[in-house]
Amino acid sequence: MTLSTFLAAHRHEGIVLVRIEAAEGSTPREAGACIAVSASAVAGTIGGGQLEFHCIDLARHMLSEGAEGQLLDIPLGPQMGQCCGGRVRVSLRHCGAAERAMIATREKAEAAARPPVLIFGAGHTGRALAKALATLPFSVSLIDDRNDVMTGLPPTVTCIRMADPVDAMAGAPQGAAVVVLSHSHALDYRLAEAALARGDAAYVGMIGSATKRARFEASFLRSGGRREALARLTCPIGGSDVDDKRPEVIAALTAAELVRCLLGRRQPAKGRRARHESAA
Repeated sequence: MTLSTFLAAHRHEGIVLVRIEAAEGSTPREAGACIAVSASAVAGTIGGGQLEFHCIDLARHMLSEGAEGQLLDIPLGPQMGQCCGGRVRVSLRHCGAAERAMIATREKAEAAARPPVLIFGAGHTGRALAKALATLPFSVSLIDDRNDVMTGLPPTVTCIRMADPVDAMAGAPQGAAVVVLSHSHALDYRLAEAALARGDAAYVGMIGSATKRARFEASFLRSGGRREALARLTCPIGGSDVDDKRPEVIAALTAAELVRCLLGRRQPAKGRRARHESAA
């Protein structure tokens, strides 16, 4: 639940907004992290643990006593007994119209800035990956050429049916992550080739085996693709250190790979040993 959704659901109650204004050293959350506290519920997190519990107690005291807002300067080790040892400044203030507008503006900006992830293939693994990514800070689209595979997915996943999914590559946002795991090896090759040919994808991953990768590389080079572009292909997706081909496991490993690539600004590993023999 977003803070805006929480505020709307509790619009008839008093709410205190707890926000980390500054963070120094090792802290559970970064500056800007917020929680909204009512008398009976909480949304968001500033890291959990004693800091969060303490701030929730203070917020509810503000609500029950009608107390004014406050700014706290908290050394986490000495005051909270938290071993992370950093220091935070935390504001507590009653949530009025200005605070609600600030939260709405921030959430709109965060949504617009979410890295796009295009999943090609709504088979078992594609659906599992879409579900795994649905609660993460990504803009997720699931693309397939079939009519009967797009039901039962989270509302945050955009489902797109296209007669030829390769057509979606032309309009893909710059810097998108492209994950290829369709029902057809031939379609996988066309999708991966189109993604690599663009040259601007933050991540290009294809489910497959050593044989599939080798055959794709040969096909890619025969069709005029540059050898250096192949270094940007992640195949298999999700790494090779867990020998488990269940869709949910592959999805979890691939989700972690995308988090590292898109949120950690790290390059995906290249040329890994094959693990997944076929698309789901």
